[in-house]
Amino acid sequence: MTEIAVLTPDPADPSFAGQWPGVLERLSEALATAGLAARPNPWTAHVEDASGLRGFPLVLPLIAWGYHRDHDRWLQACATWQAAGVRMLNPPSVLAWNSDKSYLGRLAEKGVAVPETIWVEAVAQADVDAAFDRLGAETLIVKPRVSGGAWKTLRLSRGDRLADAPDEPAMVQPYLPSIESEGETSLLFFGGALSHVVNKRPAAGEFRIQTQFGGRYVALAEPPPGALELARATLAAIDEDLLYARIDMAQGPDGEWLLMEAELIEPDFYLGSAPQGGARFAQAVKARL
Repeated sequence: MTEIAVLTPDPADPSFAGQWPGVLERLSEALATAGLAARPNPWTAHVEDASGLRGFPLVLPLIAWGYHRDHDRWLQACATWQAAGVRMLNPPSVLAWNSDKSYLGRLAEKGVAVPETIWVEAVAQADVDAAFDRLGAETLIVKPRVSGGAWKTLRLSRGDRLADAPDEPAMVQPYLPSIESEGETSLLFFGGALSHVVNKRPAAGEFRIQTQFGGRYVALAEPPPGALELARATLAAIDEDLLYARIDMAQGPDGEWLLMEAELIEPDFYLGSAPQGGARFAQAVKARL
């Protein structure tokens, strides 16, 4: 079997120890269908020196968790991998810019529909108070520009006092009630082709759709009307050499699809909902070797 590297969390970080081995196992099972073997490598072991990765025909950053809590080192690592010519997909340059959600603003400038967003360097009560009026919303979402898994994400209603706010550059958006009624929809692309679609809904009374907060995921037979068009417009605006992409979207007040995130670093592929458990992903990887 051809051995490829899969980047994993820092082994010294106990917060991921109980999760990433299971994710690696699912990825390994999918890759094995194409004759590929995954060797785990902590991304934090290759920040300043990429020599340990250059021997692999391909490196996948699919479990590089924790970068949002060590963003400066992440950007340094991406630059190291880029300069060393490590064959990594998605490319290190993409991994760098996609780690900061300000890319949503750049996609909006290219015509991609995203929720109206206010960008702040640090969140203060005055920013939140002004955002309610500027965005015409009764409920807001506040989250860091560099984040993952709803880390430091807040939902605030008009009149709420700000507490435990992100102390780093952040974004403020109107809360979309459709998240609770219709959920968030993810379209998974491998090698530029649509693989599968998953709808994710939060638990009752919750706004975060991640499974650790009780979120429920359901595979859809096909994309809802209009969803595929937004996903394709997003990928066209990104215009990068992507092996994989997860395009997350939700419906706005008028029912239009809005891009929530384009996950290009270490997205959950929901392989349990993928045809043949992710065989399409494995074939897309093999095609790049």
